[in-house]
Amino acid sequence: MSEHVYKHIELTGSSKTSLEDAIQNAVNKAAKSVRNMRWFIVTEQRGYIENNAVAYYQVTIKVGFTLED
Repeated sequence: MSEHVYKHIELTGSSKTSLEDAIQNAVNKAAKSVRNMRWFIVTEQRGYIENNAVAYYQVTIKVGFTLED
């Protein structure tokens, strides 16, 4: 592994479909403005219930990216 310095940000993604889609939505949105993303950690999972059914999922993640020289 080469020597890198990482910075991380916290994001919350949501999806009506699944936890995985909520993660992907957060990463896709961040990719529009954050370069060099390398890893993520799920820090929280939750959902919203409406009319006695799951309405959507939310996942909070920390995304790490390398700092440019």
